[in-house]
Amino acid sequence: MQQLNSLKHHLLVAMPSLDGDWFAGSVIYLCEHDQHGAMGLVLNRVMPVTFHDVCEQLEIDRKPGIQPAVQCGGPVSPETGFILHREPGNWSSTLSIGQYCHLTSSKDILRAIAAGEGPESFHLALGYAGWDAEQLDSELRSNAWLTVEADEQLLFHTPTQQLHEQALKRLGISAEFLSQDAGHA
Repeated sequence: MQQLNSLKHHLLVAMPSLDGDWFAGSVIYLCEHDQHGAMGLVLNRVMPVTFHDVCEQLEIDRKPGIQPAVQCGGPVSPETGFILHREPGNWSSTLSIGQYCHLTSSKDILRAIAAGEGPESFHLALGYAGWDAEQLDSELRSNAWLTVEADEQLLFHTPTQQLHEQALKRLGISAEFLSQDAGHA
């Protein structure tokens, strides 16, 4: 089967057919999507783990008052941390995804955030969402996800609890009108 066009730098918005699934209600930023598979971060699922807990476990000193939310980025490798950030910075292990979107998985960015010297706009996530080759494409064909191009406003200036609603709004859709039934013309 032919791969769909890359959805790198897009948001996946879970359809109601995923209710009861791990991804129910999720909004996922796709960092990669090609013939080998896809990788993304769930941006709207806050974990009970605190930034203080993360810093303590990694033995990072934290300036008082710095307490960003920790997102559950996905069910794969929940012990691995990722920072999705707007400002490029000079961090180790950084993948530039777009003009204003970078993904870093190194400890140096956590130290900078803890010291109040990190990027201004970011998401801290533990774990990620991953799909094998053509797996996401198949889910898209079965209407499990809606897609919307990511932009700075949605990624870094929309409160976590409003992200699902705002992403749907970009598509001109209200959640109350979504159906669990998939249709094909």
